[in-house]
Amino acid sequence: MRFQRQRREEVSVNLTPLIDVVFLLLIFFMVSTTFTKETHLEVDLPEASAAQAQSDVQSVDVVINAEGNYSVNGQPLVNTQAVTLKRAIQKIAGDDRSLPFVITADGSTSHQSVVTAMDVAGQLGFSKLSITTRVPESR
Repeated sequence: MRFQRQRREEVSVNLTPLIDVVFLLLIFFMVSTTFTKETHLEVDLPEASAAQAQSDVQSVDVVINAEGNYSVNGQPLVNTQAVTLKRAIQKIAGDDRSLPFVITADGSTSHQSVVTAMDVAGQLGFSKLSITTRVPESR
């Protein structure tokens, strides 16, 4: 007796739904991910115990008093706005952004005034930023 062989269907997995799901997940992650450009202003804090004088090097010196008023290279500014500070620094430095940028702030000045000066330095492209300190008095 001869039996007829049954033909087997090929077993195949349909990958189209899987590819659709992968593309949807890819689109979801691309849309939900936030891309932020973070800028960092590197600060070179000097050691308080070893003070060094740099009188021969031309620099941009920003002095902030206790009330938050700015003075750039000995010239007091008319107000405490960042735009005024930026214009005064541009006038003194010109196009030279390699000059040392020194911030000297009173110990009781507001933190916002110092941050504003650092922000203006970063916006203008200064890379050599330092904050002056003084040697603590021995008791």
